[in-house]
Amino acid sequence: MNIAKVLRGGPLKRGLATTTSLSPEKEKFLQEFRKKIQDGPGMGDLAEDKYPTPVTTGPSLRKQLRDTRLAPWLKQKLPGGDTMPGYLRMKQSLQGLKLNTICREGRCPNIAECWGGGREHVSTATIMLLGDTCTRACRFCSVSTHPKPPSPDPAEPENTAQAVAQWGVGYIVVTMVNRDDLPDGGAAHVAETVRQLKAVDGGRILVECLVGDFAGNLESVRAVATSGLDVFAHNVETVERLTPMVRDRRASFAQSLRVLQEASEAQPGLLTKSSVMLGLGETPEDIRAALQGLRSAGVQAVTLGQYLQPDKTRMKVSRFVPPEEFQAWQREGEAMGFAYVASGPLVRSSYRAGEYFLENVLRAKGRKTSVPPYKTHVHPSPQADL
Repeated sequence: MNIAKVLRGGPLKRGLATTTSLSPEKEKFLQEFRKKIQDGPGMGDLAEDKYPTPVTTGPSLRKQLRDTRLAPWLKQKLPGGDTMPGYLRMKQSLQGLKLNTICREGRCPNIAECWGGGREHVSTATIMLLGDTCTRACRFCSVSTHPKPPSPDPAEPENTAQAVAQWGVGYIVVTMVNRDDLPDGGAAHVAETVRQLKAVDGGRILVECLVGDFAGNLESVRAVATSGLDVFAHNVETVERLTPMVRDRRASFAQSLRVLQEASEAQPGLLTKSSVMLGLGETPEDIRAALQGLRSAGVQAVTLGQYLQPDKTRMKVSRFVPPEEFQAWQREGEAMGFAYVASGPLVRSSYRAGEYFLENVLRAKGRKTSVPPYKTHVHPSPQADL
């Protein structure tokens, strides 16, 4: 059947069923549809781009492609040049000691610079404790999830300290997957790792632990907070209004605040830190309320960075927040009384953490430390793992 002729009302060939009668409603619809076809653009019009925007109810393909492209200020270089040797050494070191990192599991955009090092700074990585599988399923995170992950490696604390000793850094960040399957959520394992790290170089290395909420178990929080670490970090991840849509159902904004406050109270003088991702649909009022909530819980350091979709199964980016907005939030955070605020599109809470902590917190507070100075790369936009 010649469909074009049917739609345009042209004659049909003999032998086809042409006597079927249509109801008045269907006949009216068919006549209107034929008129639209006749009045619509031809191939010549389309070739001359006279109709650049398709007539659809959803966004055009051109707009969809434009919206999924990274903003220019978010593009990062791949490992190469003077960073490649350091990158390969770091990869081999981690594989040899069977250590996991949030850098790879979380698909961090800064992995080339952190692992690669270079002439201006040493190579470093954020080690992820308790395996590579999380018991939670947050919609923003690409880490594998399962309700019953493999048992933790008992040699992991010692292997972590061995790796850090090889790197020769003065500041290290260790993070963890949530382990709701363990009675203490993995707190004892994390605390032992801190003790092993503190034994490196006579205890001069500064240790930051980025931990989960331990399902609200405050005893576990205290076990980590009193283990000898220098910074207790726990991320609220997003604003309170969006928490149910972004984080696993077992997490809550209020529970995260309780964890941070308990850490401060359990170890007086301990610096607490948290992080907020932007670009998930939050409003300025949401962000302001989140920062105020963190300050009320005694949090002293906060980082704000752009959410980037790690793969197609994760939440989509609502918008790319421009650098000037991040700068404005940094000023507002500082005005609220935070001792340290890092705010920028590529900020991650563990990226170049040593530089920011040493320069902006320890020195600002006048605390003395025996950590040997080392040069770090200063990026135009402060970038610190959410």
